[in-house]
Formats: sequence, structure tokens, C-alpha cells
Amino acid sequence: MKKIRHWLIPPEAWRRPVAVLAGIFFGLAAYAFYISRAPSYLSDEPETCINCHVMNPQFNDWAHSSHREVATCNDCHVPHDNVFRKYAFKMQDGLRHATIFTLRTEPQTIYILEAGKKAVQANCIRCHERTVGMQFLGAVQPGYKNHLADRHCLDCHRETPHSRVNSLSSTPNALVKTNLESRTERDKEESEE
Repeated sequence: MKKIRHWLIPPEAWRRPVAVLAGIFFGLAAYAFYISRAPSYLSDEPETCINCHVMNPQFNDWAHSSHREVATCNDCHVPHDNVFRKYAFKMQDGLRHATIFTLRTEPQTIYILEAGKKAVQANCIRCHERTVGMQFLGAVQPGYKNHLADRHCLDCHRETPHSRVNSLSSTPNALVKTNLESRTERDKEESEE
């Protein structure tokens, strides 16, 4: 134990610079934690997904869909088979999103990755189990073949709850003002003064 302690504590001449550097490091880490709204990612609040402006089109589509009353982003996009897998998935996906956004490498059009597709498919079935089960559809449609093994729910229901337009620059129902709209309003306000 003394060897480890002796190894960790710097020599007398280095203690002050090490303390200053450690303070700077931990201060920057705390600031990054605060500015990124890191604690919000532990929640299931949909507004967390728009901490970065990149997800505004998807958020606005969801906010104008029927799913907004019954499901949040995490209800569809995160696995729910156990709590450890849920938070591991959120951590992995969040780290990928944070890296992309920090490095400014976000694509113009956002697509869901394969792991996300699997989570969404499992959650569609989890929430709509009665609807997609053979006992229900077989009673409504005689001769119905359950095709969930061959296809994904999003093959037919792609616009639920997000529309087909998934570009950063345009989306239906977006309440985000464009630069042109903001500039036009600013010019009008300046001319009225």
C-alpha cells in the first residue's frame, strides 16, 4: 500500500503544478459535463434528444404524431429487455452521437443504424403485441400470414412516428426558423424603428 501511495504522490517540487493541472482538468471535465447536459441523458425525456439541434426534425415529427401521447424517444429507440442493456445501449449510442456532433461530422440525412433498427423492431412488437399476434390478425383477416419473421414493421410503417423527410435542412412540421426567415423578421423590425 505504501508503494502505491508513494508512486501516486508527486515529489515536493511537482506537487503545486500537479495540483494546478489536476484542478484545470477536473474543472474542464465538470464544465463539459454541465454544458453537455450530461445528467439529462439518464432520463427518458424526449427533449433530451434535442440537446443538439441535429435531432430537431425528428423531434418535431414525433411531436406531431400520435405516438407523442404514448411513447417517448427511448420507448422506441432503446432496448427494454433489461435495465443494464438499456443503459449500455444509451451510453454507446450517446457517445457516438456526442462524438459526431463534437467533431461536426453529422450527416445531412440521418439514418438509423442496424442496432437501432433491431431495438425499434423489438419495441414495436413489445407495444403492439396484441395487434401483431396471429390470434388477433387471424381473426380479422382469414388466411393471414404473420410476416414479422420476413419483414420489419418499418417496411410498411416507415412514417410512424417520423415522416420520410429526415434531412437537417427540411422537415414538415418543423417550427425552427430558417436563417432567411429570421433575417426577414429582423429587417422588418429594424425598419419599423
